[in-house]
Amino acid sequence: MKTVGIIAEYNPFHNGHAFQLKKAREMAGADYAIVIMSGNFVQRGLPAIMEKSLRTEAALLCGADLVIELPVHYATASAEYFASGAVSLLDRLGITDALCFGSECGDIVALAELADAFLSEDELFRAALKKRLKEGCSYPQARNDALLETAPELVPLLPLLSQPNNILGLEYIKALKRRKSHIRPCTVVRMGADYHSGELNGAFSSALSIREAMAAKKELHTIKEQIPPAVHALMKRHFQKDFPVFSEDLSPLLAYKLLQEEAPDFNRYFDIDSAFSDRLKKCLPDYGDYASFCEKLKTKNRTLTGVSRGLLHILLNIYQADIDAFRQDDYVYYARILGFRKEAVPLLSAIKSKSNLPLLSKLADAEDSIPSENGRKMLRQDIQASHIYALSVSHKFHRDFRNEYRNSPVIMP
Repeated sequence: MKTVGIIAEYNPFHNGHAFQLKKAREMAGADYAIVIMSGNFVQRGLPAIMEKSLRTEAALLCGADLVIELPVHYATASAEYFASGAVSLLDRLGITDALCFGSECGDIVALAELADAFLSEDELFRAALKKRLKEGCSYPQARNDALLETAPELVPLLPLLSQPNNILGLEYIKALKRRKSHIRPCTVVRMGADYHSGELNGAFSSALSIREAMAAKKELHTIKEQIPPAVHALMKRHFQKDFPVFSEDLSPLLAYKLLQEEAPDFNRYFDIDSAFSDRLKKCLPDYGDYASFCEKLKTKNRTLTGVSRGLLHILLNIYQADIDAFRQDDYVYYARILGFRKEAVPLLSAIKSKSNLPLLSKLADAEDSIPSENGRKMLRQDIQASHIYALSVSHKFHRDFRNEYRNSPVIMP
């Protein structure tokens, strides 16, 4: 039995994702494809446009055999934490042979060379990095400058670090190398439009452009060319009943949470330092909505995505101390199944026999199978995050609240 792992958000699932799933199987010679997928919140610090059960169904319709939820603590984190949490989960399943990811360069050798350079950061590199950060440089710029100064032989590879999928791929490789994992990394060249492109561009358009088209047009026919037919049919059945969900739908909840804070500072939350906390308190009287508040808090050294992540961590009660504790415990404590194909039952059996993580399918007795208090805390925070999302969906579409304890995995033939 050979398996390939994919780490994804599928926000939403589009043709590029279907292409990657197909190529991943081919490159790895895999019998099964396992997807580690973000739940109801994503790395940009925003709610997923479709709830996780719908995105799970889309993945299973298009080639995935098993979908496992990436805990919200990593799903909403920067590239290093996102990759470290997801790779830990894949590795500890005990049956993953390869990890396949999309990249702009498609060059696994070059990315591995950069990963080795960053993992072997010597004192000169760290000193140069610290100096540039103190001078006010953003982390990416400081990192590049430090590498330029201390490892000039890698200068030809620096352009790779200007593209988001390359950066994330680099973090996957670093995480695998840190763990001394047997999982083999491989990469598929990203098809079509740039990750940041906001315009629909033929069959292979970015997820951002698809989300923006839905937000602007409030209809689905404009994105039909960009979505696999089975997924488009799924979206049609649920459009304006369960989705789309945008940051504006969290605005009242975020305002309430910020106003209810009793502590003098926000820096106990993940991704929030003292400077950001001070700025947040200063700007709070001018809160309008989620998006405009992010714009107001953005600075030269803190990107819009970084601001959005920090605010989301406040809303979801994700604390720096918890993240530090989870990291010490190797990041994850369980593998929660979001969905699987019936044909993948042998895969589930193999995981149960080889994994050192409990495999969760229903929540009723889930905490009893997690021996660590930190693990139980992680699960409770995951559930709370899902309930906050469900509350927004319920309010927006006037539908029944979906209690996470009553949800079952998506099972497909």
